[in-house]
Amino acid sequence: MRTRMDSSRKLHLKDKKRFEKANKDGISGLNLDEFIAFEHPEEAEYMKAKALEEHDKNGDGYVSLEEFLGDYRRDPTAREDPEWILVEKDRFSNDYDKDKDGKLNREELLRWVIPNNEGIAQEEAAHVIEEMDVDGDGKLMEAEIVQNQDLFLNSEATDYGRQLNDESFYHEEL
Repeated sequence: MRTRMDSSRKLHLKDKKRFEKANKDGISGLNLDEFIAFEHPEEAEYMKAKALEEHDKNGDGYVSLEEFLGDYRRDPTAREDPEWILVEKDRFSNDYDKDKDGKLNREELLRWVIPNNEGIAQEEAAHVIEEMDVDGDGKLMEAEIVQNQDLFLNSEATDYGRQLNDESFYHEEL
């Protein structure tokens, strides 16, 4: 139980720091631009530097494998690392450390912390259109959406179904 509380506290402190960084004007609360920077740091240049600060624990300007893995401590009685650590080590070496120097520079770090999901979104949108475009004109008409409403509502591209069913999605202050 203690580790769960510690983890929640760490996440809260991390979000608090990001909130403070996003609050560029220092006025209580976030305006629309600041809220976008908080939720999507890739949208604001001034937020990208924060990513390196959060992960570069020793202040050398890079993120090592140990810093990448965070607070993971190997069990001295274990013969090998757990599967998830092996996966993360592989991702560090093969997906993020493009120059193979054993550490992540600013650009490599941003690929990890702020991934570009544009390609995934485009693929999902193309899939939805391909599946729902009954008349083959490359456009979705209202009748096609109604006819295929389950696919439309549950698509990652629209995220509409979650929004409809998640009362906490809508924020009164916005």
